Amino acid sequence: MAAWVTVLLVTVGYLALSLAVGLFSGRKTSTGTEGYVAGDRQLGFFVLYFVLGASIFSAFSFLGGPGWAYSRGGAAFYIISYTSLGLVPMYFFGPRVAQLGRRFGYVTQAQLFAHRYHSRYISMILAAISLTAFVPYLTLQMQGAGYVFSVVTEGRMPVWAGAAITYGVVLLYVFRSGVMGVAWTNTFQGILMMSLAWGLGLYLPYTLHGGIGPMFARLIETSPAMLTAPGLDAAGAPWTWGGYSSAIAISVFGFSVWPHYFMKIYTANSMATLRKTVVFYPTFAFFLLPILLIGFSGILIFPDVTPVDTILPTIVTSLDLPAVIVGLFCAGALAASMSSGDAIVHAAGAVAIKDGYRVLVPQMMHDGDDTRLIRWAVVIIGAVSYYVAIYSNISLVLLLLLSYGFIAQIFPALIASLYWRRSTPPGVIAGLVAGCLTTVVWNLMPVLQWQQIHPGIWGLAANTSILLAVSLATRPMDPTHVADFIPV
Repeated sequence: MAAWVTVLLVTVGYLALSLAVGLFSGRKTSTGTEGYVAGDRQLGFFVLYFVLGASIFSAFSFLGGPGWAYSRGGAAFYIISYTSLGLVPMYFFGPRVAQLGRRFGYVTQAQLFAHRYHSRYISMILAAISLTAFVPYLTLQMQGAGYVFSVVTEGRMPVWAGAAITYGVVLLYVFRSGVMGVAWTNTFQGILMMSLAWGLGLYLPYTLHGGIGPMFARLIETSPAMLTAPGLDAAGAPWTWGGYSSAIAISVFGFSVWPHYFMKIYTANSMATLRKTVVFYPTFAFFLLPILLIGFSGILIFPDVTPVDTILPTIVTSLDLPAVIVGLFCAGALAASMSSGDAIVHAAGAVAIKDGYRVLVPQMMHDGDDTRLIRWAVVIIGAVSYYVAIYSNISLVLLLLLSYGFIAQIFPALIASLYWRRSTPPGVIAGLVAGCLTTVVWNLMPVLQWQQIHPGIWGLAANTSILLAVSLATRPMDPTHVADFIPV
């Protein structure tokens, strides 16, 4: 039997096991949206830790991370930075959001804002922002899955087929089991990824260079620019500290308000569980470190690999490793893609129906209808993202940063909702619109960009300024209503 066939069989076996876990895990949840979207608010620390952790250990981490280390050197440590800091804000606002969710029955992010400000327009704007950001993020995961299948089958399986097989499995268990399918498959996938990350991260530098120390010594001697902080930009020139720090900042601001992360606040079985999960979450950065070592190990041995996001599968398939081991690596890479993709597509379906369609036609729907429509929204959004994935040539990392620029615009509105009594619906709406438009303009007009600062930072500046100004210029909300969200 050819080695690639063995690799393919191991990979398919992993997909079958993931499907079984996903389908089985949803059997005991209630049939309404609270069960399908929030898991009846019963997730404990162990599962919640892996739901959040495995969601960040994505195709970006497993493929884009080594790709950045390989092509941009020290810039890749951006990943460690934002992973460590990303959920810090949730430690402070998470328990309050969870309490409000239990009290008022929220299952999505926009339901909190819509109720706080008595505005369906805010719900629809947030739905539009979320879905606009979700599609490129989900596209990233699909591209990663397709790359893996293409490389391990030595080009016999095209990217479109690999992505279709992987996300066919994802859509099946998300369609059937909702958030519980996401939760338990992410737990299984997270454990697998941790094991493989450290195994490969230690093995490959020793195999190719004789150890981690000798690897970096050779890089310092032959390619010092790769280890000079803060690394290189996308064009191969030195990245500015403004670009590096703003990429971290926009990622931190956006991280905790991603709807698929934010909505997991509602699934925790207690405030203590939520706080403990957030405290332990930075440990996932520890598991990302060996992924970067893999990228560094390929710089001198495998020059001119394109696209750079395939450096990890290229290294693995170039070595004389047993086919079963290569198959396990492929399973790990697919787990990285699926553990983020399932959470994203599940959240996107809930957002599209609960925050979009439900708001437009509330009189025509019931809870059972919601659940049914969310399931079909999952399929439709998955299909749209698949189309974009197949016909897009954008870097995985660039896709991620583009998404963060938009989603971070939710952060000022969240802080105002929970901590500023004087904020008003017109202020929040004006801030969101101004922030998103500014981000788009700065992306499209390089002449406006200064020191490579991420366009989303300028968007946040405009967003916050407009929110403050318009709120102070408009009528305050009823103090009794506001007291439900911000106690006097």
